[in-house]
Amino acid sequence: MAMAEAAVPRGTFFLYLTIILGLILQVFPLPHWADQLRPQWPLLILIYWSMALPHRCGIFTALIVGLFVDVMLDDLLGQHALAYSLAIYVVMTTYKRLRLTPMWQQAVAVFLLLMIERIVSAIVLGATRSQAPDALFWLSPLVGMLLWPWLFILLRDLRRKFRMQ
Repeated sequence: MAMAEAAVPRGTFFLYLTIILGLILQVFPLPHWADQLRPQWPLLILIYWSMALPHRCGIFTALIVGLFVDVMLDDLLGQHALAYSLAIYVVMTTYKRLRLTPMWQQAVAVFLLLMIERIVSAIVLGATRSQAPDALFWLSPLVGMLLWPWLFILLRDLRRKFRMQ
């Protein structure tokens, strides 16, 4: 049994469980007005893990999770995969600086990262359906920014509890 534990780093199951929870939250039924305000839960969770454990959660993970989101939401295949990969690429190149910034600056950075997803989605909507997104479409990153401190603290405390490295 010790051999199996050494092969799988501590907390790997928990990391994937949080990503699965983010996927569930992404498709959880909400009223139409609230659905427009739903933050990109999988991307928020990926941002945390790629900041906290960049050697375990990176661009490839973002690509796979993005493909799952594309399939779940019946969007153009690759839309979220591209957006998530771009956002996580930015995190991977700046995670050392992001970790040292105060929480409010992290929240602003998360807002900008979530805007990457919205911009890619707006481009895809315009190119495939010839429609422009409405004003509520752009509020989702703001909600994600406001939720970031609580999500960060929750995941950080759980990461410490499981002694993930």
